[in-house]
Amino acid sequence: MQLSVDHDAATPPYEQVRAQIADQARSGALPAGLKLPTVRALAEELGLAANTVARAYRELEADGVVETHGRRGTLIAATGDTAHRLAAAAATDYAERAARLGLSHADALAAVTTALGVAYR
Repeated sequence: MQLSVDHDAATPPYEQVRAQIADQARSGALPAGLKLPTVRALAEELGLAANTVARAYRELEADGVVETHGRRGTLIAATGDTAHRLAAAAATDYAERAARLGLSHADALAAVTTALGVAYR
């Protein structure tokens, strides 16, 4: 696993770690089932506080990229199904809220298009 942290970047270190692991998991560079280093080991390797790496791992778990199994450690999850399932659930939640707010279909779709444009810059 190749990770690096730019301490001078505007992006917080935990987000740099999270994004690199997520990208490598999606590309297959980190295969499903691969055991990640412990929080402390990775923090030491990258020169970060353990809480910084722990936050990255928590966010990766929330996104379905990794699974934590107590003493067995943190493993790369089979992300395809999980990512699609989480995205579908988020889309359903958004659609229901947009309808409750009284947005038209066009306005709700425009809001999503704008948000995606910001997220995928």
